[in-house]
Amino acid sequence: MRILLTLLLLATIGRADTIINGRRSLVFEGQSSQLIVDLAGGSITDFHLRTQPLNPLQWGNKGEGVEPRPMGHFLCLDRWGAPSEAEQKNGMPFHGEASRVEWQITQTPKPKDGKNQGEMTATLPLAGLKVQRRIELSVRDAFFIVHEEVTNLNKLGRVFNMVQHPTIGPPFLDEHTVVDANARRGFMQNSPLPNPEEPAVVWPEARQDGQPVNLRFLTRDHNPNVVSYTLDEEYGWTTASSPAQGLLIGYLWKTSEYPWFNAWRHAENAKPAARGLEFGTTGLHQPFPILVAKGRIFGRTLYEYLDAGQTIAKRYACFLFKIPKDYKGVGRLSYAGGRLTLQEREGGPARALSMEVGGF
Repeated sequence: MRILLTLLLLATIGRADTIINGRRSLVFEGQSSQLIVDLAGGSITDFHLRTQPLNPLQWGNKGEGVEPRPMGHFLCLDRWGAPSEAEQKNGMPFHGEASRVEWQITQTPKPKDGKNQGEMTATLPLAGLKVQRRIELSVRDAFFIVHEEVTNLNKLGRVFNMVQHPTIGPPFLDEHTVVDANARRGFMQNSPLPNPEEPAVVWPEARQDGQPVNLRFLTRDHNPNVVSYTLDEEYGWTTASSPAQGLLIGYLWKTSEYPWFNAWRHAENAKPAARGLEFGTTGLHQPFPILVAKGRIFGRTLYEYLDAGQTIAKRYACFLFKIPKDYKGVGRLSYAGGRLTLQEREGGPARALSMEVGGF
C-alpha cells in the first residue's frame, strides 16, 4: 500500500498539465498575473491580473466536450480563413489545423531570468507543419512573450500563412470598449474581388453602404465585420480598453514578421459578442488560389513561402494595465530601451502607462 501511495504521489507531482473545466491546460503563474493555455487546440484562454480576475480573452470557452477548438487567443496556421473546396473535402478546417489538434508539453513552466518559461509543440498532419512554442511570463509584471517556430515537414516547399487571433468578449467587451492600433491603409473584406482594396480606407475608418464607420467601437451592428490594414512602423500594436472594467489588454509585434492588422467584429442580439485583434502574414481572407493570383495589396504580400525542411521564427508580446474609469484609449505606444509606454488619447504625461519589459 505504501508503495502504491508513493507511486500515485509521484505521478501527481510529475503531471505537467492541469485540468480546468475538464480540459487539459498549462498554467503560468506570476506575481501580478496568471496565464492559461488550453492544450486541446493550443489557445491562450485566460490572461488576468491577480488583483482583478476579469479575463479579456473570454471567448469560445463555454462549448461542451474536450475536443480541440479555437478559444480566446488562438493560432491560425497554415492559413487564415477558408480552405479551397478541394482542400475542405480532404478535411482541412477553417483557419487551419493549429487550433484543431492536441498540443504536447515539452517543458513545464520554470523560472529563468525573471520569467516563468514553458514550452509546447503541435504537429499539423494535413499541412505537414510542426509548430514549437515558448511562452515567457514575467514574474513581476502582467506581461508575456510568445516565441513560435514553424517547420515544414514536407519534402517540397509550400505557401502558408500565420495569423494570431486574439479574441476579446463580454464582460470585458461592451459598447464602451475602445480598440486602438497603429494601423494605416486598409480595405473591407466584403468588397468584391478581384480588387477588394477599392475603396481604400485609413484606420480607424471603414465604410458600410458608403457611410463611415469608426472601428474603435462595436455597438449594435458589426458590419463591415472584417477590415484589414497595413502597418508602417517598426512595431505593430493594438490595445483594447474597457474603462468600465478599469482594464486594458494590448499586443506588440514586429511588423517585419506580421505586416497586417485584421479587425474582426461580431454582434449578437444587437450587442457586442466578440472582437478579433488579429495580426499576421496576410490581410486577405481567401483560399490560397485567390491569394496567389492576387499576389499583393498595397504593395504588401498576402502569403509567405516555407521551403522543404525550413524553419521560420516569429514572436509577439501581450500585456495588461489597470486604467481609470475615464480613460480615452491609447493614442500612441512606444517601445524603447526595454520600456513599454502607452500615451492616452488627449491625455498628458501624467496619464501615461509604462512598464519595464526588457528585450523583445
